[in-house]
Amino acid sequence: MEKFYDAISDFIFVEDTPQKADVIFVPGGNYPDAAVHAAALYRQGFAPYILPSGKYSISVGKFVLAGEAKNTEKPADTKKRNSYETEFDYLHDILVKNGVNEAAILRENQATFTYQNAIFSRQVLETAGIPVKRAILCCQAFHARRALLYYQEQFPETEFVVCPVVTRGIDRDTWMKTGEGIDTVLGEVERCGSQFHEILREHWMDRV
Repeated sequence: MEKFYDAISDFIFVEDTPQKADVIFVPGGNYPDAAVHAAALYRQGFAPYILPSGKYSISVGKFVLAGEAKNTEKPADTKKRNSYETEFDYLHDILVKNGVNEAAILRENQATFTYQNAIFSRQVLETAGIPVKRAILCCQAFHARRALLYYQEQFPETEFVVCPVVTRGIDRDTWMKTGEGIDTVLGEVERCGSQFHEILREHWMDRV
């Protein structure tokens, strides 16, 4: 089974060594880890801009912090929790608190799923007139391949450097040891097939 696990891990868990880039992408989310990592890369001088993207999950219909639905946060957090209307607002707050200059944060607050994160981020950069030859992608480790594919589809001329963060304890070495890890990682494998099937068919139709 080891080779089986390795094949899936190699596909899903993409990770590169950080390199100088034109922008750091942070796909939308309701967790802090990717934004904290992006801020650290910014402070180290890896890119002059960070573009966090997101409104809220299309399946939920509003911004909900990780853990809120399960009532894992203390009542004292209610006022602060409700102050965020979008994923962008939440991620922006984290970036500023972690030393990112306001002027370096680009705004995208309409995306409701990952493909829109990529589409709308491209539109933001085009409007701002910022060329992107190389980009850093900060995302959850188990989400790395799917996020990368979406952004590569929207930025075909851009070199991507994936700098993920491990969340929910799901990494390339342990995902197969828990039910949540198996469901999450194999769910990503399934989505890479089902979601990109439609995208590739559309590209094929455009060429016919």
